[in-house]
Amino acid sequence: MNDPEQGADALDELREAMRRFTSARDWGQFHTPKNLAMALAGEAGELIEHFQWLTPEQSARLPDDTRAEVALEMADVLLYLVRLADVLDIDLADAARRKIRMNDTRYPVERARGRADKYNRL
Repeated sequence: MNDPEQGADALDELREAMRRFTSARDWGQFHTPKNLAMALAGEAGELIEHFQWLTPEQSARLPDDTRAEVALEMADVLLYLVRLADVLDIDLADAARRKIRMNDTRYPVERARGRADKYNRL
């Protein structure tokens, strides 16, 4: 995804697909920001379970079946995030671009390179 606009288009497609899916099932009534944020946290927890007791090396070399399960959990996280952004009328791609610019300022290369410290401790 080298082209930021292509990424935005993909997010728009996912947003529209989630709108159709939700509408067909009359689930909009349940998709409050609170409920979606909680569902997102739950799915993130399910993703984390796959890595919980692995070494860093093991986590980087997942077996194919686990990798496939991780991909689906990641999709769940993404879909809930896209739906939450839609319900709150937030342009997720634009917010991500703004956050990257903020982080570029907070973590200047000359101070942050090779360090995992938070920006206020650099």
